[in-house]
Amino acid sequence: MLSTPQSLNSVLAPGNLRRVHHIALNVQNMPASRHFYGTILGLHELTGEEVPATLVDLVAEGKVANFVTPDGTILDLFGAPDLSPPDPNPETSFTRAYHLAFDIDPQLFEQAVEVLKQNQIAIAYGPVSRPTGRGVYFYDPDGFMIEIRCDPQ
Repeated sequence: MLSTPQSLNSVLAPGNLRRVHHIALNVQNMPASRHFYGTILGLHELTGEEVPATLVDLVAEGKVANFVTPDGTILDLFGAPDLSPPDPNPETSFTRAYHLAFDIDPQLFEQAVEVLKQNQIAIAYGPVSRPTGRGVYFYDPDGFMIEIRCDPQ
């Protein structure tokens, strides 16, 4: 439970936090997850000099893979082959994180849905249309929900 700050100096001011720096996910099957995020979703995998110095050894050992989204957010995958979710059914929420959403140009939305189908990725929900845009929900190889969404046209 959050407490009321004692003074204005005891809180961060709006704008102090500039952006999401990275998102880290534990993955059970590193090759499957690298294929999913790099090949199917088309995220750029960091290699060579692009890998953060603190992760070079783990990347070289195949324990970590790093991807960058078009807006510069880093997605770190940490290999955890013995870690299973509390419930193997991905429709059962097993974490406080609900899903990771990627934005796409509205003109490319249908193509993204078709890519999912061609790669035999089961669609959990959607495509759905809302006043805020369209979205399609599916699971990564570890059962973490992913959304591809676009603004309304």
